[in-house]
Amino acid sequence: MVSNGGVPTSEDSVDWVPLYLVSLLLAAFLLVIAAVGQQAPAAPADPGPSSGKPAPRAIRPAPPASSAPTPAGPEVPRTLPGGAARIFTGDRVLVAYYGTAGTGSLGVLGEGSPEQIMPRLIRAAAPFARGGRPVQPVFELIATVVHGSPGKDRDFNADIPRAQVQRYIDAAHHHGALLILDLQPGRADFLSVAKRWEWALKDPWVGLALDPEWRMRPRQVPGRVIGSVAAAEVNRVSAWLEDLTVREGLPEKVFLLHQFRTSMIRGIERVRPRPHLAMVQHVDGFGPPRAKLATFRAVIRPSQFALGFKLFYDEDVPRMRPERVLRIRPRISFVSFQ
Repeated sequence: MVSNGGVPTSEDSVDWVPLYLVSLLLAAFLLVIAAVGQQAPAAPADPGPSSGKPAPRAIRPAPPASSAPTPAGPEVPRTLPGGAARIFTGDRVLVAYYGTAGTGSLGVLGEGSPEQIMPRLIRAAAPFARGGRPVQPVFELIATVVHGSPGKDRDFNADIPRAQVQRYIDAAHHHGALLILDLQPGRADFLSVAKRWEWALKDPWVGLALDPEWRMRPRQVPGRVIGSVAAAEVNRVSAWLEDLTVREGLPEKVFLLHQFRTSMIRGIERVRPRPHLAMVQHVDGFGPPRAKLATFRAVIRPSQFALGFKLFYDEDVPRMRPERVLRIRPRISFVSFQ
C-alpha cells in the first residue's frame, strides 16, 4: 500500500497526495504484474538500521498446535499459534511484513520466499517485546492486487496464484505465524473478492484485510484517485467472515481495515463489531514521525478497534524506532513493515 503521510489539513485529516505518487503507483502496478508468479529473489540483509544494541530478547514463533495439518491429511488446528483462542490474548502485539509474492515493489514481504523472509521478520519483531509483551509474527500478503488497466473482467484487479497463497499458509503453520490476506479490489466489491479466498480463510490462522485505498467506484481508475468504501460494505464482509468462522469452528480471526484518510471509510462509526473477529484499524500514513502521528490521531477510533501502525523502510525518514511506537497512546496492537 502506498499511502500519504502528509500533515493533515483542516479540511480533511490527510486528504492530500503529491502528484508524483501517482506515477510511482502506476509504476508499481506494472512491476507487480511482471513479477507476480516468478520465483522470489534471495532476501537481502535486513534493511532496517541497527543501534548496535542487542534485541531485548529473541522472539520465537509460537509452536504449531498439536493438530497442525500435515501433508497426509486435512486436519487443521482449532486454536491460534501457541494454543490461544483469541488474537490479542495477554496484551499480544502482532508484527507483520507486508507485500505480495514474488516482487519487492509492493513491500518487504515479497523480497524473498516466506522461508527467507521469516528470519528477517523475527529480527524486526524482537524489539516490540519490550515490557514483556508477547509478540506474534504475521505475513500480510496482498492476495488480490489492483491493476492500472481493466483486465479481462474489467475490474482492475487480479488474484495471485492459489499455489503461492498455499505456500504462505504452509510456511505460517511451519513457523508459528499468522497469515492475513490483503484485498485490493479495484472496481469489484470487497465481498465478491473475499469469497474467492474462502478456501484459504477456512484455515484458522488466516485472517483478512480490506484496503479501501484501492476500492474504486464505477468510473474511477486506480492510481488516479484515492478510493473509499462504505461502512455497509465493510459490514457485509465482516458478517460473511464471522459466519464462516462460526460455521467452521475456527478461533478468532483478524479483520483489518487500512486507512490514512477519514474519507476512506465512509460512516466508519457504523462499522459493527463481530464477536469472532479481532477488528483492527490500521493507520498507514508515511513520512517523519510528526506527520505520521498527526495522521494517526486524526483517524483513529480506539473505542471501536484495536489500533495498527505501519512503518515504511524507505518513505519514513527518519523511521520511528520500536520503543517510540510502543509509547504511542492509545496503545498500538498491530505493527506492519512495508
